[in-house]
Formats: sequence, structure tokens, C-alpha cells
Amino acid sequence: MRLVPRALFGWSAAGLCLAVLSGCAAIGPAPDSSGAGNAAAGASVPSPEERPRLPTPPSPESQALAVQFAKVEADLRGRGLLRTDRGGPDAPFDARILADNFIRIALFDEFVPVAGHLVAQETSSRLRRWQDPVRINLEFGDSVSDAQRKTDTTTATDLIHRLASASGHDISVVPEGGNMSVFVVNEDERLTLGPRLRAAMPGITADVISNIRQMPASTFCVVIAFSTESEPYVYRRAVAVIRAEHPPLLRRSCFDEEITQGLGLANDSSLVRPSIFNDDEEYALLTRQDELMLRILYDPRLRPGMNAAEAQPIVQDIAQELLPDASSASAEPRPEPDVLAAQGKG
Repeated sequence: MRLVPRALFGWSAAGLCLAVLSGCAAIGPAPDSSGAGNAAAGASVPSPEERPRLPTPPSPESQALAVQFAKVEADLRGRGLLRTDRGGPDAPFDARILADNFIRIALFDEFVPVAGHLVAQETSSRLRRWQDPVRINLEFGDSVSDAQRKTDTTTATDLIHRLASASGHDISVVPEGGNMSVFVVNEDERLTLGPRLRAAMPGITADVISNIRQMPASTFCVVIAFSTESEPYVYRRAVAVIRAEHPPLLRRSCFDEEITQGLGLANDSSLVRPSIFNDDEEYALLTRQDELMLRILYDPRLRPGMNAAEAQPIVQDIAQELLPDASSASAEPRPEPDVLAAQGKG
């Protein structure tokens, strides 16, 4: 899902993408007062590297969400959804379909801001993407264990390498100070995320922060991409929030969808298949068609600010170059259910 609210101080929120699988959070390690006390008493104190970090226990509300999302994932997978293949022979596409789907995803928005709130309403838009290198950093809430942080970091790093290869754009992971920040936090941390959002995104409006803080449980994750008033179709910064309560596959799905949408593929459409940009949750992970749409988005023949009519003939040419055969394309055979289980998110 997408949104386009406005922000202050020269920034405009050029794309707010909500997925039925995500959430947001606030970060920051809790101070350890006991360590300081022991040092003052002359006791031997383990160094920070030696002392294991204990995650902050979740509240009952956060625990209840974790149970709920586990049931959601099990239900979706039980119905054959949240597929982890890249699009099999049951979902073929050719150059014409690829071009049409790109226009639907890159040049339309799913949400519009109304009185400070995001309302589902598909509207035409203009092509938006990054011009600067994209540097992505992860920030975790205190509730996220070290083991889970390691898993999430591996997930994000592998994905970002894949996105860089698919797009041809300069995209990489940095330990801090990126222009795209991904927060992994639980329900309790999300409610206090405002200060961290303001630090990561100077000029972010109260309305945008409020929409993040008030995300319903039906919203699984969110990404907000920002441009400047002088270049409204060029992304300069982005913030994504992912619920720490998610089980492995929903969690990984949020990373795939929100980071990719933060690069400029902003819409969801029930007509686009195979794709993660489809609210029916058929696919959990980036498909081959999604990668090809990302390649089109960052082709130098396209320019930020193009509308659908301007972009369409160029997009058709690029799609034909990517899929020159008259026959339809498919990525790979669909794995059997037991293989899907082995490839679960995490």
C-alpha cells in the first residue's frame, strides 16, 4: 500500500508504502546502571563485548500481536499463499505484460493523504526514484535479541545486494548514518519512535509520525520515502518500520517489499502477477518480474517526473529488450510445500 503525505522544512513525503505485513519501532540500548555501580566499588566488571545483551521483555500487547501474526502466517501458508518462488509457470508474463505492470506499480499511488490520514484511493502519479547512492542502515529496538538482529541483518544484506544487481543503482548497507533507515521494533517501541524518526528524517511532520504510531495491527510494515520541494520526484531519504513481532516469513516479506518500494516501486495492484506488489499476499518475496521492474525504473532513458503517457513508449522498448522472445517468461518451477517450509522467512 502507498501514501503521499506532505512534510515540513522543504521535504515532501513522496511515497508512504504500507503493507498488510508490517510495523514500526523505536531504538536505543537501555543504560546499564549496575555496571557503573560495580566499577565504583572496585569490582571486576566484564567489558561490553563480554557481557551478553538481554532483550527487553515485551508487553502483553506485544506478545498478543506475536501470537496473532504467527496465526496469520500459518493461515496464509496453509492456503498456498506467501509463496517463496520467484514466479513459476502458472504465472507467465511477456514484454507487454511487464510494461503494463510497471506502469501500474511505478506510476500510480494506492493511497492519498486526507486531513492528515491515509485513505485508499488509486491515483495517477509520476515516476520517482533515487539519484544519489542509497545507503541503508538497520536500527533495532531493545526487544530484538542479538540472534534475531544477526538474522535480520543477513536477510537485509542479501536482499540489498540483489536489489543493487537488479536495478544497476548504487545501493549498499552501512552500519549507521544511511539515507534509508530501517527500524525493527515491537509494539511498545513503536509508540515512542517519534524522536528517532525525527533524528533520522529532519523535517518529518507530526501527521506522518502519527500515522506510524497509530498503525493498526492489519498494517504489517511501512516505508516512507522523502523528496525535496525543489526536486519532488527524486527521493533523498526514506524510513521503513518493520514489526519485531513477525514470524520468520512475514518478517522477511516485509524486508523485501518495503525496501524495494522505498526505491520507487510504490503501488500495489491486484492485476500484477507474479509480484510482491499485490495485496493478495500470494508471493512473500521478490519475484523475477519485480526485479525486471526495478531494472526498468533505473534505466537512464527514464527520468524522474515522467507521467504514464511520457514513460509508456520508453518502458515498452525497455521491456522488449529485457524479454525479447515472443513466448511468455516464467522464472522457475514452483517449489513443493515442504520446500517452501524450508525456505521460510528468517
